[in-house]
Amino acid sequence: MRKRVLSPFLLAAMVLTGGPAALAQDEIRKEEVRFPAGQSGTAIRDSIKGRQSVSYLLGAEAGQRMRVDLRSSNTSVYFNVYEPGRGPGDAALATGDRLGPMVPDINRFDGRLPTSGTYTVSVYLYRNAARRGDRADFTLDVSITGERGAIVQNDYADGLQGGPDYWQVTTGDPDDPLNIREQPSAGARILGSAPDGTVLRNLGCRMNEGQRWCRVETMERPAVSGWSAGRYLREGYPSEGAATQLPGQAPASGGPDGLASGMDFTAVGNIPCARFAGQPMGSCQFGVVRQGNGNGRLTVFWPDGGQRVIHFEMGTPAYYDRSQADAGAEMTVGKEVDLHTVRIGNERFEIPEAVITGG
Repeated sequence: MRKRVLSPFLLAAMVLTGGPAALAQDEIRKEEVRFPAGQSGTAIRDSIKGRQSVSYLLGAEAGQRMRVDLRSSNTSVYFNVYEPGRGPGDAALATGDRLGPMVPDINRFDGRLPTSGTYTVSVYLYRNAARRGDRADFTLDVSITGERGAIVQNDYADGLQGGPDYWQVTTGDPDDPLNIREQPSAGARILGSAPDGTVLRNLGCRMNEGQRWCRVETMERPAVSGWSAGRYLREGYPSEGAATQLPGQAPASGGPDGLASGMDFTAVGNIPCARFAGQPMGSCQFGVVRQGNGNGRLTVFWPDGGQRVIHFEMGTPAYYDRSQADAGAEMTVGKEVDLHTVRIGNERFEIPEAVITGG
């Protein structure tokens, strides 16, 4: 086991600059790490010279266990591990040249990850070796094991928190469509594909095989839903008409004055509704303001004029805006699978969960 004794001057420099990597990394190369299909790790063989460094990017979820082992005949090569959103020049989660809770031996990392997202493993030459222009051939063994959490709805990239309702496919080649797979794995069965530029619904993302996978659904019917590699997806916007359409619902058109006047809604569409006792269910236009985490405000427009505002908390209808005409009418809520049934006095609404979550 190699141990290093650092001078007080060098220790002070490390505190000020974020570690020895910051002293040497003038040329930073970035590489995305993707494990072979069905595997939980991989071995990377690479080399650096002088002031070069390489940042390996790999996705993982909070609570999973990451192991990193660097092997080289050059004893001046080390690595740092950075949490999502950080990199060379920032404070590191762990440094390979100093023993600690996640570093049981020099250049060996073994720890539970504190957050979900893309981690960076930065390999570099120590300052003196970098100045001399030394070369280091090395092998970096990385693995990520442990159970992943439940899928995060309406999820987006770094940290798996929040995000858009829609993705746009960005393969960069009109002749190279994006595969939609049965599971979040490069070896899973292909269910369909989406050409470059296609807009897909975002049904949530997760990390697997060192990269981000997102569950998507095509806009056309019958829809195809499955998993696609997140690196080929960016935030997208459906075309006019499709933007107002929820699964199984007709797109909104025309509309009452409240909608047509351009109120600031996240999305609009149609839901089944009835205003009076004994009236069969018809169709009402709505506008929704989504505030995240299942919170938001739904405004339903009656075809013959007037509106009803229902507030959601944590994905559930919680209360409505009362008026004197309501005379204290009680609101009752039921749910079957992903459909909320709401009654306010004689009024009835059938509200798909996707209205408020955007899934």
